[in-house]
Amino acid sequence: MTAHPVASARPAKVLVVDDEQPIRDLVQGYLAREQMEVLTAEDGHAALELLHAEQPDVVVLDLMLPGLDGIEVCRQLRTFSDAYVLMLTARGEEIDRIVGLSIGADDYLTKPFSPRELVARIKALLRRPRSSAPAHGPVGLEVDLARRRVTVDGQDVDLTYLEFELLAELARDPGMVVRRQQLLDRVWGADYLGDDHLLDVHVGKLRRKLGDDPANPRFIETIRRVGFRLVEP
Repeated sequence: MTAHPVASARPAKVLVVDDEQPIRDLVQGYLAREQMEVLTAEDGHAALELLHAEQPDVVVLDLMLPGLDGIEVCRQLRTFSDAYVLMLTARGEEIDRIVGLSIGADDYLTKPFSPRELVARIKALLRRPRSSAPAHGPVGLEVDLARRRVTVDGQDVDLTYLEFELLAELARDPGMVVRRQQLLDRVWGADYLGDDHLLDVHVGKLRRKLGDDPANPRFIETIRRVGFRLVEP
């Protein structure tokens, strides 16, 4: 997998999509002070046009847009763009985060938010390598991290949000062992206090969907008492 972080030779380009002009102006001001190039859109249709024309590095996307909402904008942009998506939501419910992340958002922030925290989140996203091509794991398995698509022997595999997140963590560095606690922290969150047996349950479901035999693994290997790893290509 070839990772391409945002080139330092040019300023990062950020598209801010929100139907409230005061929020667009506030965010634009803070990002401009960080030497970022800022584009703005007040609705989903305008956002998609700018995405095609300008190819921004980051999209700050409000969930509750008139007409074409943020969920649909994110779903459509993931068919042609691997821009980082930071979703804004006025509600703090867990379902908003899960829905947003499940269709390709990289992070989320609940309104009202601190502009400084927003800037920090954007900088953190820009430091994260973004795959410009599908991640190639073991022969027969392809994981497209940007479009959240998985195929086995050319056939699409329908995974849940958690199943995809688990596979994505393993696919970022095939052959390297990912420890059990790392997977729990990255997929369920560092504040998860439940039984780590849940990890085994989801890995088992993931294996079944991939057609993988744990006794003779083609894709996912168990490293007893340590964690899991994706078989190297």
